[in-house]
Amino acid sequence: MAPDNSLIYDLPAVTLRRIAVSEMSNNVYLLTAKKSGIQVLIDAADDPAEIHSMIAEAAGDTPCSPGLRAVLTTHGHWDHIRALTEFAEAEGVELAAGEKDAAGIESDKGVTVHRKLRHGTTIRYDGVGLDVLHLRGHTPGSVAFVYPVEDGPTHIFTGDSLFPGGVGKTSSIEDFQQLLDDVESRIFAKFDDDTIVHPGHGAPTTLGAERPHLSHWRERGW
Repeated sequence: MAPDNSLIYDLPAVTLRRIAVSEMSNNVYLLTAKKSGIQVLIDAADDPAEIHSMIAEAAGDTPCSPGLRAVLTTHGHWDHIRALTEFAEAEGVELAAGEKDAAGIESDKGVTVHRKLRHGTTIRYDGVGLDVLHLRGHTPGSVAFVYPVEDGPTHIFTGDSLFPGGVGKTSSIEDFQQLLDDVESRIFAKFDDDTIVHPGHGAPTTLGAERPHLSHWRERGW
């Protein structure tokens, strides 16, 4: 992998890197705190070698000694956790996921989810703080991670709950309505139009680009 091709944002306190892995083109995100070297991975989806390459690229993002501190999982679907076991085996790495998906992840991958996340909580590592949003519907325990930036747009990692053009796949109209309700009340009602959405697959978007289409999504039912 060519140096720096995973870097998508150089923010004041952290860098944000992204790669897409597997035949499902899953996005894997890495935040590196510049003042501490702490690294936080979001969705260890697949291809550990490529993820390790991205982590190695980020060594130049901080003058400190970098080290992976946590792997956060947006939800428990198989394509988002295929590389989780390898990173769970690393010393000092904490696993975190929504409390209602955690048991399934533990059973599927034979790992321990150390932090079971609830809506409205904040997870903090040295130099990285992320607010947790529980978005019910795609899976029972799907969560998004919010990274606020002082004097800049907020970044939200939404997993498969929100994409450009709509919310994530659901298995019933009740689940769809619940997911859209949560996305509207917990994301669109709380954050500005310049907020950047980083989905579990595909390209990023902004809330401003998606907001005009909310009523259409509800009408079409997906």
